[in-house]
Amino acid sequence: MKILIIEDEDLAVRKLQKILQSIEPSMEIIGVTDSIQSSVEWLTNQSKPDLIFMDIELADGQSFEIFNLIEVSSPVIFVTSYDEFALRAFKVNSVDYLLKPIQKDELKAALDKYRKLQVTQSNGNLENLIRDLQTKLQTRDYRNRFLVKYLQKLISIEVSDIAYFYSEGRINFFKTFDNKRYLIDYLLEDLEDMLDPKSFFRISRSFIISIECVDKIEEYFGSRLILQLKPAFDKEAIVSREKVSEFKKWMGK
Repeated sequence: MKILIIEDEDLAVRKLQKILQSIEPSMEIIGVTDSIQSSVEWLTNQSKPDLIFMDIELADGQSFEIFNLIEVSSPVIFVTSYDEFALRAFKVNSVDYLLKPIQKDELKAALDKYRKLQVTQSNGNLENLIRDLQTKLQTRDYRNRFLVKYLQKLISIEVSDIAYFYSEGRINFFKTFDNKRYLIDYLLEDLEDMLDPKSFFRISRSFIISIECVDKIEEYFGSRLILQLKPAFDKEAIVSREKVSEFKKWMGK
């Protein structure tokens, strides 16, 4: 099987290649591109791959633009950081998707699905799937406020007033920009799905931050980053190593 990888993060490319090789050593990676422009050039000038792994967010825009510029006749498995809720419909279609960070069992299942189908997507069908995905991403509704208990009463807090969410053991809290702390009943996994990814980012297993609360970014050992937040947090706010590249892109690199 000949594979083209369209992905702009070197670490993600290496991980995908490693997992693919472990699943099927005979698999051949015939190309790696990192932008819309380079992908269009590659697909225009090279022989058609059997399968394409395509990241949605590339350095020069969303990879959907590739389909507006050229005809893509190879089956595509999208790779994305978007949540499963927004993409759930794609699981019933022959164009599949994988969530970052990619897991071996999910990748193997996607390849098994491709083998069972053994068909090339028609251009019209692929266009419909892409249009559906774009619609889902563009029209997604996110939480505007949370109702929380405070001093024996319930109050409503606007999401725009929240600086960050964090876990302490099994208990989750958020802190507002005026430095007030509130207990919240949702898991961070649930919150990550409720919050607009343009405004909030999960930097680690126990921390989700607002882009407005980042005061200073410094390099940290282990190829990580450490953040100074506003309001100040009494523990280290560290961007985990696997999140660093995505975090920099989120911050506007």
